[in-house]
Amino acid sequence: MADRVHPMDLPSSSNPPSSNNSGEVVSPKKPSFPSPAKPVQPPAGTYVVQVPKDQIYKYPPPENSRRYESLTKRKPRRSCCCRCLCFTFSVLLVLIISIGITAGVLYLVYRPEAPKYTISSIAIKNFNFTASSKISPEFDISVRAENPNNKLGIYYRKGSSVTVVYSGVDLSAGALPAFYQPANNVTVFKTALKGSNVILGNAVKSTLRNENMKGKVPFRVNIKAPVKIKIGAVKTWEITVKVNCDVTVDALTVKSKLVSKDCDYSVRLW
Repeated sequence: MADRVHPMDLPSSSNPPSSNNSGEVVSPKKPSFPSPAKPVQPPAGTYVVQVPKDQIYKYPPPENSRRYESLTKRKPRRSCCCRCLCFTFSVLLVLIISIGITAGVLYLVYRPEAPKYTISSIAIKNFNFTASSKISPEFDISVRAENPNNKLGIYYRKGSSVTVVYSGVDLSAGALPAFYQPANNVTVFKTALKGSNVILGNAVKSTLRNENMKGKVPFRVNIKAPVKIKIGAVKTWEITVKVNCDVTVDALTVKSKLVSKDCDYSVRLW
């Protein structure tokens, strides 16, 4: 026969009232909790901005991440540009200093001197200033070129020009021959200049007639020659030499003689 199971009394979750020795019922004490602290009020004239905790980011929010990345990537570009500029300026400075030192050394070693130019003679043909039609004058000019340098040669290249001008009118034109002039050399070369269909005004003809009667007819000879300087076994780049000569002849004939001459020159390195 099975045993009978009697139910057991479970302990109450709350403390039952107890009695003291005198028989009075004493209710259990409730646990005491500390009262919450009162919030500290901010001083007058200030504002307190409350931001929800979930909106405080240690890193920028996703919608601003692209802007953050673009800002962080710009700094290396700036530093790279600054480095490139500094490197370029440094290279240019070194190059300028090197060119200056090289030029100084070459000058001390070779002691270059400027060449000298002058007009030796002029022969004039077909200059009929009394004719009413167009004229075609011809000039045979002898140019004397002197190279006073001891260690430098001069290459006269093609592409030169020689013109004779009177009172602003181009009368004849030609070119110099291409040749090499060694050091300490004087070369006299002749060049034939020809004009075609030149028109002289009445005032120019009248002035030219009076000067021819006086035996003093002024002309201007313009020479432009591309040259290269030979320094040892090295040739320089092409340099342009310009010579301007004011000459005066006694007559407009083949046997004309120079009364005066004055030449100056200039050099264009580039």
